[in-house]
Amino acid sequence: MNRAGQFITALDGIAGYKAYKPNPLPPCPEIEMDAEMVKLLSKANYFLGKLDRTSKLIPDRNLFSGAYVRKEALLSSQIEGTQATLEDVLNPNVSLAVNLEVNDVVNYVNALNYAIEKRKELPLCNRLLCAAHKVLRQGVRGQEKNPGEFRHSQNWIGSSASNLQTARYIPPTVEDRQIAMNDLEKFINNYDRNVLLKTALVHYQFETIHPFLDGNGRIGRRLITLMLLADGILSRPVLYLSLYLKTNRVEYYDRLSEVRAKGNYEQWIKFFLRGIIETCDDGIKTIEKINSLIRSDEEKLAGKAKTVSRVFHYIKQHPIISIGETASALGLSYNGVSGAVKKMVEAGILNEITAKARDRVFEYSGYIDILKSGT
Repeated sequence: MNRAGQFITALDGIAGYKAYKPNPLPPCPEIEMDAEMVKLLSKANYFLGKLDRTSKLIPDRNLFSGAYVRKEALLSSQIEGTQATLEDVLNPNVSLAVNLEVNDVVNYVNALNYAIEKRKELPLCNRLLCAAHKVLRQGVRGQEKNPGEFRHSQNWIGSSASNLQTARYIPPTVEDRQIAMNDLEKFINNYDRNVLLKTALVHYQFETIHPFLDGNGRIGRRLITLMLLADGILSRPVLYLSLYLKTNRVEYYDRLSEVRAKGNYEQWIKFFLRGIIETCDDGIKTIEKINSLIRSDEEKLAGKAKTVSRVFHYIKQHPIISIGETASALGLSYNGVSGAVKKMVEAGILNEITAKARDRVFEYSGYIDILKSGT
């Protein structure tokens, strides 16, 4: 018998289809802790600790809640088909009302921040996931698909032309979905053994259940960060697996399918742990590059007026700016911000990316170049 679950027949006759019914976690028999698994767990824990320590070296604690988190949101949305670019997401002149793909990404950031704040009031539970999902799907494509609610109808995974008979994968029926999510909630809050094993298992189980009509991938990836925060592995949300999963998208889906087909959790967990290690290493290098860039640019601006310092602080979180929007955000005069921007252009920190006399837009090019890796 497959320890992960089984496909069951739903409906009769030509309308019939096979939906997956997952077994509750933890797996039985338990995860096999061979030498490779032990080594990967040890290495992943080491890199997570190093990433968390390195993140505390960032002078501005809000830096990662600005542009860096938006990069993660973009990558996660690109996995789901969003075509927006990093510049689209960071540009204050791109209207969210017009560009729904940018709104997709902004909602992802808002959903993450909302869930982190809500964790102060609630455990990591179904209620919190539904609340975050409502924020994620607010005002975007697919908002008619019950934002903030678990699905009340059957969904499936496949091409846009597929149906229940031709789908690549069919998640649990509505009845089994309800049971499976209740079981998963209990596992999240009661399983107190290895945190990384738990996180890998929960991500697999959540994606297998696919409890929402839309947005399952994005909520499932955020669940990884939320669990590591909840269990004290990270002190701030600085681990983002979306680049690894985007780069290895086919393998990612294949490994999830391997668990469903054969109950082979071990190969999935090892893939997940390699992603943790690779992502941590990339995150550490990114933080070091950002810190080095900021220190260098602060030296270039040493002795400049206070307005210059305030505008530079602002562009660390908003690396694409317009003068009017920045003046409004900081409560400064247009001419004051314009003068500060001119000094930063002369110092080689900002570059104009428009060729207009009015409504000019400038970017913190060195910073954007660091962030653009992988997008």
